[in-house]
Amino acid sequence: MRSLIVCASRSHGNTRLVADRMAGVLDAEVVTPESVDPGTVGDYDLVGFGSGIYYMMTDARLRKLIRQLPATGYHTAAFTFFTSGAREIPLLGYHRPIREKLEEKGFEVIGSFSCRGFDTVGPFGFIGGINRGRPDDHDLDRAAAFAARVRRRAAGGRQRPESRSSS
Repeated sequence: MRSLIVCASRSHGNTRLVADRMAGVLDAEVVTPESVDPGTVGDYDLVGFGSGIYYMMTDARLRKLIRQLPATGYHTAAFTFFTSGAREIPLLGYHRPIREKLEEKGFEVIGSFSCRGFDTVGPFGFIGGINRGRPDDHDLDRAAAFAARVRRRAAGGRQRPESRSSS
């Protein structure tokens, strides 16, 4: 299964740590949003889209890439993942806008993962940050388990039109 992880990680590299752990499970390449050709993303069987959360939003580079993605002619499996200093507000849902855009493009979003990350943005910087040491080993183990689940789910999902066998 060809897998790709697109990761927008700034500040402390929290999201990249999660991406790297997932990549080990998925045998995936990890790339930044600006280094990937939007036209090739749909060539993968499974694509992860991840970002740190900055002022309640995903990284602008990831949002831009997703806007530039062409519509896929089949349901490419995708997942999202995020790290944030503060707890997600359920009504806002960090994953929701990204998920909706990916689904509009024809991706089948089969899961989302999030965990805390060390955060010194805005007022948190005045107190030395929050969630120091996160993501920790427990978070990374959870990320690996999540990656294994989405890999199984993607493998059991739809096949690409060109790889369907005819009987």
